[in-house]
Amino acid sequence: MKWLREVGWRYAVVLLVCAFALFPVVFVVSAAINPLGTLGSTGLIPEGASLSNFHDLLTGDHPFAQWFLNSVVIALISAFAGLLISVAAAYAFSRMRFRGRRVGLLSILLIQMFPQFLAIVAIFIVFTDVTELYPAFGFNRPWGLLILYLGGALGVNTYLMKGYLDTVPKEIDESATMDGASHVQTFFRIILPLVGPVLAVTAMLSFIGTINEFLIANVFLRDTEAKTLAVGMYGMLTDKRDANFGMFAAATLLTAIPTVSLFLWLQKYIVSGLTAGAVKG
Repeated sequence: MKWLREVGWRYAVVLLVCAFALFPVVFVVSAAINPLGTLGSTGLIPEGASLSNFHDLLTGDHPFAQWFLNSVVIALISAFAGLLISVAAAYAFSRMRFRGRRVGLLSILLIQMFPQFLAIVAIFIVFTDVTELYPAFGFNRPWGLLILYLGGALGVNTYLMKGYLDTVPKEIDESATMDGASHVQTFFRIILPLVGPVLAVTAMLSFIGTINEFLIANVFLRDTEAKTLAVGMYGMLTDKRDANFGMFAAATLLTAIPTVSLFLWLQKYIVSGLTAGAVKG
């Protein structure tokens, strides 16, 4: 009884939290391997489990492979380009003193208070003209959606990286300058390796935000072949009255593969950043 009062209840709480967190995952996995493909027949333990939903998803009418490719390419390019823009702006705000610096920081913070979707009408009108003049950067084109995403690259990520750059001693820059290094050499060869953890975190957040984005992509991408995973999977449930929920669950599991893979690849940088920050603190 003493063990239950002092220690045992903690194990019970941990098990309860784990069960609460794993329940949605187990339910989705069960739905994905449920051959009936209906929401009503899905339980935690499916009957007659098979991979038929995955087979139907990859060989059916929906171009899931194309959606998958579109999402991964757009998310990777957007995360990399946005990361480069954000870290360059953060370096300028952290290391340089110029007129309008404070106003620029406050403006970035103020603009981020308004979601990008509020400007969807203006964006639609602008890209209507862009589609007529430059079709490669208009509607139903990945390059146009990339430009739209990069328009909001200077946001919270800039503040996040600026705060991290402020912890890097400026004496390092001065030493590099005395050794003959230019600003570009100092930035790419010295500063970027030192802020690798925050770059990994920012890249991870940017990738997740882009690959899961739905509202703007749903307005921007209308052709079936041009859709991303979020838009295409939404259509799988709304286009038909007899939608196969099992295929949707299978698509959900496959969609998680790029995010989990990227997290596992960047995990060592994220962990090293956390431990370095703890030691530094």
